[in-house]
Amino acid sequence: MELELVSFKICPFVQRAVTTLRYKQTAFKLTHIDLSDPPHWFKAISPFGRVPLLKVDKQHVIFESAVIDEFLDEITSGHLLPEDPLLRAQNRSWIEFGTACLLDLSAQMHAEDEPTFDSNREELKSKLKWLEARLDQPPYFNGDTLSLVDFSYAPLFMRTEILNIGEELYPAAQLPRTAAWGRRLLELPAVRDSVVADFSELLRDHICAKAPYAAQRFGL
Repeated sequence: MELELVSFKICPFVQRAVTTLRYKQTAFKLTHIDLSDPPHWFKAISPFGRVPLLKVDKQHVIFESAVIDEFLDEITSGHLLPEDPLLRAQNRSWIEFGTACLLDLSAQMHAEDEPTFDSNREELKSKLKWLEARLDQPPYFNGDTLSLVDFSYAPLFMRTEILNIGEELYPAAQLPRTAAWGRRLLELPAVRDSVVADFSELLRDHICAKAPYAAQRFGL
């Protein structure tokens, strides 16, 4: 099966899929596009006009990161979701919760004023308290077994580390499980190798160009 993942270099949702592919040691082609000026072929196959987009055998298209991740998990060995239907559904719920966390962080990164920035930061901090209560089986979300839930949150922790805001969002003294989980995820080779070499610089440059106010608040 030939897999091509269409990407924007700093997209956190693409990073989820790349992490899964790296962890599964699955061969794939990674194609980066400029979302501000996407190629015509992308517009023709992407209903939402966003990434990630997975092309299978050059003719089939799958979109939305959670769907792509589950597909990749199903076609490879070593499943990353529980076999039990209830636990699997709960994992999917927390993956969606992780998407909401990423959107809160993205809203901060693109905030043009203080109320927007502060509102989304407080919303994210509130969500992370829910996460802290759920992380009762270290070292990973499902205990000793890595899962798609872990890979879904890794992009959040990578960005908070680069922006140096982890201690504010999930201080180790108050949210120790969340802080420890984030550190463990960032140590995984599949996570470290899920972004381009100049990712940190690209992320900072993007924020500075798109949202000067947010860049100031992040100290960029």
